[in-house]
Amino acid sequence: MGCLSEIHEECGVFGVYSSEVTSVASTVYYGLFALQHRGQESCGIAVSNEGFFNSYKDTGLVNEVFTAENIERLGEGNIAIGHVRYSTTGGNDRINAQPVVVDHIKGRLAIAHNGNLVNTARLRRELELNGAIFHMTSDTEVISYLIIKERINSDTIEEAINRVMKKIKGAYSLVIMTQNKLIAVRDMNGFRPLCYGKTDDGRYIVASESCAIDAVG
Repeated sequence: MGCLSEIHEECGVFGVYSSEVTSVASTVYYGLFALQHRGQESCGIAVSNEGFFNSYKDTGLVNEVFTAENIERLGEGNIAIGHVRYSTTGGNDRINAQPVVVDHIKGRLAIAHNGNLVNTARLRRELELNGAIFHMTSDTEVISYLIIKERINSDTIEEAINRVMKKIKGAYSLVIMTQNKLIAVRDMNGFRPLCYGKTDDGRYIVASESCAIDAVG
């Protein structure tokens, strides 16, 4: 997914991890609202309720896409990630909205991405030659395929992500949700911003900007 421009702000990513099942979708909503300036084309939220995933995404602004009814439909959970998008890679239609949610042989994952890769075309071609079928036109789906491919031969998701980071080139940050983990990643040069904090009730927060962390206390 591309999020680099001379005029627009980059995309925004947000994640929350709670030790208890709670209204994490609402937390992500307020975080994304604070990050709205980073992307106005589409937005999305994915929630994990102890391994059961629920997600919703669409084109439009955060307060347009996430009505009270849509937030309620996402339900409670203990982990959630969200994304606001401005595209430079891939179109701005709904299919390219994030987070990307993928089922694979070792479980499920959802990924939200801010940044640009410079070797996307080559990586995508290699994956296609090995049978991968793409539904999106963004970098994010390429990254998700790479993680799943490495996860098959890795003991942990962290090991798989570390391997992928050695293959993808560019400036990026990722927020990744598995059935029981929230993982935040920056490119090896730290070009893309990513910060984290902790709320008074013990929830861990990661976000593209500190303003989103302030927004949720």
